[in-house]
Amino acid sequence: MSFEIVVDGIGDGDRIPASFAFCASRTEMGANRNPRVAWRGAPEGTRSFALLCVDPDAPTDPTNVNQDGVTVPASLPRADFAHWLLVDIAPDVTEIAEGADSHMVTPKGKVVGATPLGIRGANDYTSWFLGDYEMQGIYGGYDGPCPPWNDELVHRYVFTVHALDVPTLGLGGAFRLADVRAAMEGHVLGSASTHGTYTLNPDLA
Repeated sequence: MSFEIVVDGIGDGDRIPASFAFCASRTEMGANRNPRVAWRGAPEGTRSFALLCVDPDAPTDPTNVNQDGVTVPASLPRADFAHWLLVDIAPDVTEIAEGADSHMVTPKGKVVGATPLGIRGANDYTSWFLGDYEMQGIYGGYDGPCPPWNDELVHRYVFTVHALDVPTLGLGGAFRLADVRAAMEGHVLGSASTHGTYTLNPDLA
């Protein structure tokens, strides 16, 4: 059996339901529930899992983001934006239930660190909300899509589970995506990915 991942409600390349999104529209927050993610066929010797959700289509220049009368051009260079970092998942775990890591938007973020599911890292809303008095904080665990509502590009959200040959990555505190990738180097036995798409641009929806 090959190593496979399934995200309930999100077929590969399908639009992500608003129930899994941070923003349901330009003016409404979403239910922000994490989807159920399940995997099977992990390689022999797996001692832990790491689960990531990353948007590779985040704008690198915020100048036009969510501004009336302009758009974020599709040609703008893009970068990774982490939406979910969960590591040190026990080797006998094969799924994360819907809503188990996130339910509704939590202003100023959910805590990072140890949970019954694994170790939460800090997603990139931590950086995005810097300077916003009502929202700034450390955003742990899952927080779903909220792409710019004037972006010409439909964003992709890649869910990946990595099977690792170590029981822990040794990460703590508000670790970020780059920390996870560095700690996993040389320890990945196999990876499985799928992706959904999301946009708030009414011209693309």
